[in-house]
Amino acid sequence: MSDERVLEVGRIIKAHGLRGQLLVDFWTDRRERWSAGAVLRTERGPLTVRAAARHQDRFIVTFEGIERREEAEPWRGVVLSAPRIDDDDDDDAIWIDDLYGATVYDATGAARGVVVDVEANPASDLLVLDSGALVPLTFVTALVAHVRIDVDGPDGLFE
Repeated sequence: MSDERVLEVGRIIKAHGLRGQLLVDFWTDRRERWSAGAVLRTERGPLTVRAAARHQDRFIVTFEGIERREEAEPWRGVVLSAPRIDDDDDDDAIWIDDLYGATVYDATGAARGVVVDVEANPASDLLVLDSGALVPLTFVTALVAHVRIDVDGPDGLFE
């Protein structure tokens, strides 16, 4: 069995145009995910990127084997995944998938809740706790994947 970690990296929104192109919402800043030749995994099998171009805040993507709109339509809503790429030169990187299930502790050491979701936010993504609290990632000071997250936030953050 492989210990390769796979991450969700985007979702197909809908067909675009008549030539089988798809509008894709990527949730990653890794350009190699939408570069020609990239292979993305789906529940239906792999898709290989032939070409991709930015379109507002999404991408118009041409995948190999999808040539017409009729072939593209059934892909609406399909989640795209890819193997996690660990950068040896970025030890401070926070991986979203490492946050789920971890207990959040404030600067006094008090447990404040368990991470149940991560919400995208322009200023800073937010940890959504089972207690209902929202904690910006900018306040994270230490992380043990899926176990513990230490935060140092302003007074009133958990109220």
